[in-house]
This record gives sequence, structure tokens and C-alpha cells, in this order.
Amino acid sequence: MIDKKAWTLKSVAQKLGVSNATVSNAFNRPDQLSKKRRDEILESCKEIGYSGPNRAAQSLRKGHFNIVALVLPDSVEYMVTDPVASKFVKGVSSVLEQSKVNLLLFSGTSENINAVSDFVDGFICYGSPRNTALIEQLRVTNKKVVTADFDIDRKASVGIDNEQAAYEIAKLALHSKDDAVAILGLRLLDSTVTSRVYDLPGLDYQCSISHKRLNGYNRAIKELGVELRSDRVWNIPENKHHFALIAAREALTSTPRPNVLLCMSDLIALAAIQEINAMGLKIPQDIRIVGFDGIDEALRSQPKLTTIHQNNEKKGIKAAELFIERAIESVIIPFHIEDGETS
Repeated sequence: MIDKKAWTLKSVAQKLGVSNATVSNAFNRPDQLSKKRRDEILESCKEIGYSGPNRAAQSLRKGHFNIVALVLPDSVEYMVTDPVASKFVKGVSSVLEQSKVNLLLFSGTSENINAVSDFVDGFICYGSPRNTALIEQLRVTNKKVVTADFDIDRKASVGIDNEQAAYEIAKLALHSKDDAVAILGLRLLDSTVTSRVYDLPGLDYQCSISHKRLNGYNRAIKELGVELRSDRVWNIPENKHHFALIAAREALTSTPRPNVLLCMSDLIALAAIQEINAMGLKIPQDIRIVGFDGIDEALRSQPKLTTIHQNNEKKGIKAAELFIERAIESVIIPFHIEDGETS
């Protein structure tokens, strides 16, 4: 008897005395056989330990796998706990599940996409990968690519107008040219520590939403004639509370103390609010503060945070739809300001 691991479609057909097509139809095209005939074939296959044609081999032959790799800009562990990224993943998965397409989470900190490229139908990329080599690999791959929150000229992307959003919320936070401003930025530098930013490297940051937001802040600051001191921009390496708290403490103990904090995420703003409250300062009387993202925690904060709300679940849904439909358009998702009590 042939070992069950060695059964092939051809050897099973020979064993049962039927054609290869009959065995294949029993597993893959049940409408081609009567119910009685199909049940007989499947029962015989079960008895000899044959579970059906090799689906991996079938996919390789067809070049279609029903698997999409979702490329995340950080480790998978970090991204699935981030409130913004998790909403995006939820939106993507809801569409792919309806289309019976499987989702593979792929870390953007990996060296290359070659490990999975031959076994997926393409890539949905959420945020620019920290490994810049991956960006070029995604740009030249022959697989379908949809990007979110950055663009690699593949003409299938989704996001909000980050520069305009940052400009509008900065205009709301700034009241006069005498305001003292501090910017708590996110990943403005390729660094693992919280630090002040005195000069940005002379690189092309078209892929970075953080630099687009900084451009928006600066546009509002210049338009209103506000002076932004050279030591009042901070780089926060990760969107985590303890990193943000370091920057907030440095900013709030600076002389002169800023009376406006422009924060590049709600998590950063919430950490700053904690520190402001601990210092016994009043919001917005002593310090006005705005965030970015519109996460649930920001809407429940005391006082309620003024922030940019972007619908990250909708963004994920649209990214998945662009992939399924093989579309090549760039889609801008609307944003709006959640006018809270902090500005």
C-alpha cells in the first residue's frame, strides 16, 4: 500500500479505477458529479488517507494564492496593539474575509519581501516601512501593491491630506503671534531615542506622514507670524506613552514654557495632558494642546482632546477594496477636526 503521504491525484485515480478528472472534480468541482458519485469518491479517499490535491502546487501553477500580505511599518507585535494601526487592520480584514482572501501580517522591519513574494497575490502597505530597502522592493515588484499613508508611484494608494490637516489644527490652536509653540513630533529622525530636533537631514521625505504634518504646522506658524524657536521641536521614536512623556516633560520645563503644544498623535497628546495635570497647570488657560488621529481614548479624555479625526477603519476598507478591484487610483479619505476642550 502506498504511504498516505505519497498519494498523488494520479495514483489515487489509478487505485480507485477512475479518471484523474473525476478525483479532481470530487474535491474542486462538485457540480460536475452526482452527489452519490462524489460521496463515494470522497469516502474512498478518506479510507486510504488522501485529503485532496496539493493546493500549494495548484496555486503555484495558477499564480493565484488568495493571500494578501499586509506590510506593517513596525513589528507585528507593536502594530496590533497600536490603536490607529489596529483599526486599519480591522478594516482590511473585513473586506478580505468577505472576498474569501486570507491575510498575512508581514513586519516592515524585515530585510526583504522575497520570503513571501512567491506565495502571495500582492501587498497592502500601511505606512512607510522603516526599512527603506523594502520601499524600493515594493516599487519594483510585479505583484499588486496598494499603499496607505504614503505613495511609491504605484498609483494605488489611500490616505488623508496630512499636511492640510496639520495646518488646520495648528491654526485652531494658535491664537496670536506671541504664542510660544512646541512641536512633539513622531519619527522625524531615524533614531531610537527621544530628542530635540535642530536640523532635519537633507533627504526626500515624501513617504513620511510625519514630515508632511510638520510642513502643515510650519505653514500655519509662519502664516500667523509666530516664532518657533530652534529648540522647540522634539522627535519621539515610537508612538508610546513613555517616549512621549519624556518629550512632554522636557517641553513643559523649558524656559520660557510653551503655551501651545502641537502633538503628532493622540497618544503623545494624552501623555502631555497627564504631565500638564501633574504640574498643576490648567488646560487650555495655561497651555493649549492638540492631537492627531481621533482615537477613542482621546474622545474620552478629561478634558476632551481637540484632534484631527481620520477614519482608519474606513482607510483599511478602501485599501482592501482597491486591491480586490485591481484599481490604480489614489484615494483621499476625508478628515475632520474633533473640537474638544484643549484648544
